[in-house]
Amino acid sequence: MSARAKIFVALFSGINVGGNRIVKMAELRSFFEELGFGDVASYVQSGNVVFRSAKGDAATLAKQLEAAFEKKWGFHSRIMVRDLGWFERLVAENPYPEIAGEPTKLHAYVLERPPTADEVARLAEKCTGPERFEVRGDVLYLHAPEGLGKSVFANLIPRTLKVPATARNWRTVLMLLAMAGRNGGA
Repeated sequence: MSARAKIFVALFSGINVGGNRIVKMAELRSFFEELGFGDVASYVQSGNVVFRSAKGDAATLAKQLEAAFEKKWGFHSRIMVRDLGWFERLVAENPYPEIAGEPTKLHAYVLERPPTADEVARLAEKCTGPERFEVRGDVLYLHAPEGLGKSVFANLIPRTLKVPATARNWRTVLMLLAMAGRNGGA
């Protein structure tokens, strides 16, 4: 890997959920290495991979990874790829810093694209419980005071917003940023 290689994070959707679409993290790390990526590290079983690439931007890498993943495992997983700078902004722009100490109550939805004002307005109409959310660019921040598992609103987000997304709790967000930051300093 050249010194010009950038650090990226790949976020997989729909793997290792409820005992379905099982992908072992060791196999996933090997998969990234076989594709020529360096400094590959994974975090928890839901499919979070930090890696270094000398070529390609996030969108190009996501397409490449999705195609290669589907070929290898036989099913599709939407993969969001973001760079280190994006993760730094994600954390810096957190509109709920007072909740950051309760990482199971704060979630970041990585959106495929920034939603339109109409899409956000439709979602706001559905937010009638204790939750609150804010959209900043291609991130939806969700404060779910009773946790994601008990949140009726969280289940409404995908079909109401209609923007492909994958969610991570704040602990995972911070861990991925730390892993990418260490990788970036290597």
